[in-house]
Amino acid sequence: MAKELIVLAVDDDMINLKLLKSMLMKNENIKEVIEAKNGADAIGHIKARSDIDLILLDIIMPIMNGIEMLRVVRSDDNIRQVPIIVLTTDETKKNEALELGANGFLTKPIRSNELMQKIDSMIV
Repeated sequence: MAKELIVLAVDDDMINLKLLKSMLMKNENIKEVIEAKNGADAIGHIKARSDIDLILLDIIMPIMNGIEMLRVVRSDDNIRQVPIIVLTTDETKKNEALELGANGFLTKPIRSNELMQKIDSMIV
């Protein structure tokens, strides 16, 4: 895998965001991690940049939660193809997220090796 990825990490918890970013930056295939604190913030980033390769999305957030964001992304022809991995403590949201078009699901707390395997399985 030679492509360097640009990942958008979406989480309202700054500690989780920093943790996620530090995990991701240890992977040599990841060039940049963009941080967003909610779905609305994330949509702004996605619309502003056409080079985002992957979205890591928390479900439970203020303003626009992960489920709402999934709906918006999957209904927009310009951005619907971006892979989204949902990260949450709420297992009950798994089916809903996958039905709405999430490409993967990880339960928090996120383990680095699981995250990397999931990312590698999506980016071919």
